Amino acid sequence: MRWKCGCSYDGTDYFGWQTQEGQMSAQQMIEETLEGIFKSRVPIQGSGRTDTGVHAEEQVFHFDFDWEHGGEKMKKAIYSRLPKDIRVNYVEEVSDDFHSRFSAKAKRYRYQLFMGTADPFAWRYCWSVPERVNLNTMKEAMSLLVGEHDFAALAANRGVDYESTVRTITHAAIELENGYVNLSFQADGFMYKMVRTLAGTLVNVGLGRIGVEDVQNFLDTKKRTAMAFVAPARGLFLERVFY
Repeated sequence: MRWKCGCSYDGTDYFGWQTQEGQMSAQQMIEETLEGIFKSRVPIQGSGRTDTGVHAEEQVFHFDFDWEHGGEKMKKAIYSRLPKDIRVNYVEEVSDDFHSRFSAKAKRYRYQLFMGTADPFAWRYCWSVPERVNLNTMKEAMSLLVGEHDFAALAANRGVDYESTVRTITHAAIELENGYVNLSFQADGFMYKMVRTLAGTLVNVGLGRIGVEDVQNFLDTKKRTAMAFVAPARGLFLERVFY
């Protein structure tokens, strides 16, 4: 039996989603919880990685295990054993051909900025930008990112060659809410630190450190420079995975 699960987590104290030897990850915590319930090791497969310190409102994973008591009872069993900064929001049986990563059609991320200095209860979930940013120039630069482009200059290299660095961003928007500036990106896929680089680069545009034309130049030349700044992990949320 194959089970699809959606979970959310505060990534502050975890070294990302994926299990890493010697480090605590969200995936490892869930696998240890499942092992405690099923009395055997049950590996899980997530929809993709999130970096150290990145949060998730909906990370999707799947696993195989014969369980005859239904998804709701499994959800309650998992919830009772997980730490409070990880929560499984749903568990449902799916067909054996479902794959949390390869069946995904798109993902949506949100990067959260705070204009000013965030208070002690919020700083773990945003990037405080004390200087005033020009939202109009940020929106102008963001519009250049929508569509199919080669984003080689706007992603970090983690030592693995991509088959292709072309991605299609179908939606990008800036929204203001209670002192926060939320940058939203939806695409058919993202590369390593791509969303954080998009966010950091747009903030540099908003601060006047680089121009809108520089963003177009990144796309045209496909060459990464120091002007393509990587925003801090704490402001990034994996918002939803689409199937």
